[in-house]
Amino acid sequence: MKIVLPLFIVLSFGMCVFNLSQINWGSPLAGDSSVAVIGSMASASAFLLLVILMLSKRIAQKLKK
Repeated sequence: MKIVLPLFIVLSFGMCVFNLSQINWGSPLAGDSSVAVIGSMASASAFLLLVILMLSKRIAQKLKK
């Protein structure tokens, strides 16, 4: 789990950056840009959830000691 969690964090951040680069900022909700907006929001949410999970695991380890 020590290797998998940071790997998923990096992958979700990379997906967010990739999807942000695919958005047509002139009309972000038209055509393929809407898929990129949804993908960037989903990957940003996954990134935040993974960071919260990592922090909660650290807190649990400190409380055990």
